[in-house]
Amino acid sequence: MFTTVVITFLCITCLIQPILPFYIPGVAPLDFNRGENVEVKAVKMTSTKTQLPYDYYELDIHCKPSDGIKYKSENLGEILRGDRIVTTNFKVEMDTNARCLTLCKDIKLTSEQSTKLAKRIEQNYYVHLLVDNLPCATKFQNPNTQATFYEHGYRLGNHIKQSKETYLNNHLIIRLFYHKESENGYRVVGFEVEPKSIDSKRITAEEGGKCSIQSGEGMQAINPAGENTVTMTYEVEWAPSDTRWASRWDTYLAMTDVQIHWFSLINSVIVVFFLAGILSMIIIKTLRRDIARYNKEDADDSIEETGWKLVHGDVFRPPRGKNYLAALVGSGIQILMMSFIVIVFAALGMLSPASRGALVTAACFLYVFMGLIAGYFSGRLYKTIKGTNWKRTAALTATLYPSIVCGVSLFLNFFIWGKRSSGAVPFSTMISILAMWLGISFPLVCIGFFFGYRKQPYEQPVRTNQIPKQVPEQQWFMHPVINIAIAGILPFGAMFIELFFIFSAIWENQYYYLFGFLFLVFIIIIICCSQISIVITYFQLCGEDYHWWWRSFISSGGSAFYVFGYAVFYFFTKLDITGFVPSLLYFGYTLLICFSFWVLTGTIGFYASYIFVRKIYSEVKIE
Repeated sequence: MFTTVVITFLCITCLIQPILPFYIPGVAPLDFNRGENVEVKAVKMTSTKTQLPYDYYELDIHCKPSDGIKYKSENLGEILRGDRIVTTNFKVEMDTNARCLTLCKDIKLTSEQSTKLAKRIEQNYYVHLLVDNLPCATKFQNPNTQATFYEHGYRLGNHIKQSKETYLNNHLIIRLFYHKESENGYRVVGFEVEPKSIDSKRITAEEGGKCSIQSGEGMQAINPAGENTVTMTYEVEWAPSDTRWASRWDTYLAMTDVQIHWFSLINSVIVVFFLAGILSMIIIKTLRRDIARYNKEDADDSIEETGWKLVHGDVFRPPRGKNYLAALVGSGIQILMMSFIVIVFAALGMLSPASRGALVTAACFLYVFMGLIAGYFSGRLYKTIKGTNWKRTAALTATLYPSIVCGVSLFLNFFIWGKRSSGAVPFSTMISILAMWLGISFPLVCIGFFFGYRKQPYEQPVRTNQIPKQVPEQQWFMHPVINIAIAGILPFGAMFIELFFIFSAIWENQYYYLFGFLFLVFIIIIICCSQISIVITYFQLCGEDYHWWWRSFISSGGSAFYVFGYAVFYFFTKLDITGFVPSLLYFGYTLLICFSFWVLTGTIGFYASYIFVRKIYSEVKIE
């Protein structure tokens, strides 16, 4: 075990390197000539307070182009993320500075429009723009450490709680950076935005879309209860940069907490070594002694009065709810294969955020096509535990987990629709997802289940008695609740630091790209769940309780309960979410994440225990 962990650690460490230049398949660099038009697109508006993205043109201050707006054709991942990429009225030319340009002049906002605008500013909304598929960022500098960091997007405005004043950022300083690959080949390698609030009375619109700004300190205040007149302006600044095109995402993907990741990694490895030591002690000392004692030819008959050998005639007795067990294990295999492949490809740089929505799209399609493998494992397990109604169980495997996820998501989607958020999944996309599920995943699961059920069942090393043995009263520490608490805390302890960064990426509008760390943590979770499940199953059998099938699944999934507890702690200590709908979305999606994690870790623990039980009973002589 120690050798396996060390080899795994050394191999995966190769993946954990500083971000290197890369070319994402399907994402090629775009060269511009000097003076050529550089299109600026808008993605959406987001807020960590509401978790509800909105379309760029949801607010009337964003005037539409004269030739009409055009939405980009988006992939499944972008739609599920709430992205609505659309053309804007910005006019930007390569390596051509512009002092002051008018985006929209003298916009008359009604009281209703003003109320909506003021509410979005108070909810701390950010606007996200794109130039050559590169998102904008707002640059900040820590006055104490002089460290530079970036916020994704730019603030729509500022709300002062003490005075209850609201100011709109109606002037943007767009700073773009280029790198010259050739004499006439310019490539965009940086996109920064500095928002400012300037009183529209200080802005004078001129002919040709130009403008001038009078000196002063007056800012653009918004009266939420009345009418407002707003002028939106911007200026463009170009600067050369040594950053090459392939490295332009480093600003967004570079993590300032790499040292914390390494501490997390070392902590996780220590946990694995600790578990490996416990398991080795049990196997080397206890099991060998038990097997030697049980196989001793001149042993007294009373030797079988206690211990795990006494339940050899019941240990492989089929459990209750065998069809649900097979369905959940099949779903767990489906999630496991999908997660493993996605994380590996992401660690290799194939699913970078530079390819927008690729990660979510890949996960969806891989989950659908992994149905074939899930059905096979579920079918063979169902045959092993002497299931007879294979058609019903095949359908249950194909629908149990997806129906729960889709049902909860649809329920939450109604609330998002009610808020008119761009995060609501369109009806056409829902039909597409339903078609993928019923048209691809469902048949693949059934086909895999059919072939798995036709295969010979896993051969059991001992026969099962016809009359079940009575289970004696168990010790207090073998109670299922205590087992779940014990089994869940160690895997959670190995991953909770990484969980913080994942939650930050999901709920705080951050990028997560250290998939090398995530891959290693994923392997550690697999090892931890397997080891702790084996330990609990061993003690359960020593207590002559042979009902280990469901116990191994539920106990090894215990870390999911700790994940939910951490999510509750994160909600109250790290987030500033207000309102019923945002809170409902947070806990609704968190429950889906925890349920998926429970199915995944439960499947890992179940198979580890099953292999362990078969192995130890094949080593003893049964007369």
